[in-house]
Amino acid sequence: MARAEGWQTSSPEAQGMGSRELAGLVDFGIGNGFDSLLVTRHGKIVAEAYYAPFAPRLRHRINSATKAVIGSLVGIALKDGLIKSLDQPVLDFLPGRESAKPDERRKAVTLRHLLDMTSGIDWNEPLSDAPPWSMLEMERSRDWVQYVLDHGMARDPGAAFDYNSGGPHLLSAVLSKVTGKSAEDYAKEKLFGPLGITDFFWRRDPQGVSTGGYGLYLLPRDMATLGLFWMHDGVWQGKRLLPAGWIDQARRGQVDMPFPGLLYGNLFWSIPGKDAFMAVGFDRQLIVVLPKLDIVAAFTGAKRYSNADGKPAAPNYRLTAVLDQLTAAVKSDSALPEDAAAFALLEKRIRYVLEEARVNAADAAPPMASTVSGRIYRLKPNQLRIDSISFMFDSDTATYAYDVGGQRYGGPVGLDGFYGIGGRRLYGKSAAKGHWLDDKAFELEMQTLGNDDAARVPFVFDGKKISGRLETLGGFKVELSGEAEE
Repeated sequence: MARAEGWQTSSPEAQGMGSRELAGLVDFGIGNGFDSLLVTRHGKIVAEAYYAPFAPRLRHRINSATKAVIGSLVGIALKDGLIKSLDQPVLDFLPGRESAKPDERRKAVTLRHLLDMTSGIDWNEPLSDAPPWSMLEMERSRDWVQYVLDHGMARDPGAAFDYNSGGPHLLSAVLSKVTGKSAEDYAKEKLFGPLGITDFFWRRDPQGVSTGGYGLYLLPRDMATLGLFWMHDGVWQGKRLLPAGWIDQARRGQVDMPFPGLLYGNLFWSIPGKDAFMAVGFDRQLIVVLPKLDIVAAFTGAKRYSNADGKPAAPNYRLTAVLDQLTAAVKSDSALPEDAAAFALLEKRIRYVLEEARVNAADAAPPMASTVSGRIYRLKPNQLRIDSISFMFDSDTATYAYDVGGQRYGGPVGLDGFYGIGGRRLYGKSAAKGHWLDDKAFELEMQTLGNDDAARVPFVFDGKKISGRLETLGGFKVELSGEAEE
């Protein structure tokens, strides 16, 4: 069975799939903001593509696909006897925690309710592009577990599905309680260790609890390794890690979601009509398992700007569209005759997306470039907590730097239409490019590679003043303004 770094590759035809159809899936990724795609069949990689500026051997933030990992760790703890039953009340594991909004119904919330998103906790995190206000407020709180517990109850536990990233964070806290270690450290011992997954990063809350609803960063190949583990019913190299029936509940779903044909269970999404179950994260983070077809596929992504108007370049990402393309690529359960022309097309498309397209190449820099170069601009208080920003312009090269809480971040800025890659941001390597819009305005486009956090801001320089509106691909906007230091 494949380990994280031990995957074998194969032509699609040797595994009964069509290279031409997979080339079409690679092209689908261009218009749908993919950062990577990886398709396996019969335990072998048949297609693997990375979309510039993302690149191989970089971790990617998997967002809410983290939930399925937390769920798996709960399953392992159940099998190991650290948890007696999923019907145990959550508060039994969190003694001494009082809620700001007492409600008898909260005492009835069980681990199972959290695994199925039916806790009944009043929470605002829609499965859409609308802001997930409750999640964002949890991020800003000093105690995430207490923040979740302080929410009121909207309905009886078990009454209905209601998406909530706070619930899995409570599960992470429960894991810390019963194992005596963080979910991350428990995963190293009981899940990632056996699977050979070593190159990962996992965020923690202010109390050191591993982020339960999101916050895990993995290599795409390691995402596929998890999918293979789940497809084999939680058995790895002959050893059962998950309880029998755990994956069956994920595969068949337990609760109706607010989308036709989609069910939820054990922190997985499922479409039983297509025999598919998935770990799903915002902005196209996806681990797909198709057991009957013996396919595991992993996708990462981010919304992208169009070249023209700054709006996302793609239609809404659709799970069913990906599943249908994967299914359409299957031609046989056994090997097909090799198709050299189709395989060459697939390889060509994979090479194409790995090479960054040149966009907005800069004209000659205006005199303002030398005026602002090296200046440190102190910014007014803002939601991003950026204290200062500066630029260095030197003929055909540039860098940017910014300070947050006494820490300096930034890196090179490509002025030739390509991303400058290097330096650092909070959660990884910086990629940035920019160009002068006119004599006073410089537009900076920046992101953390693999972090689906791309943003752009047209900075306007006016004497000692700087101003600009930063806008992320997700639609978040914040005004930045300040003055140069003396």
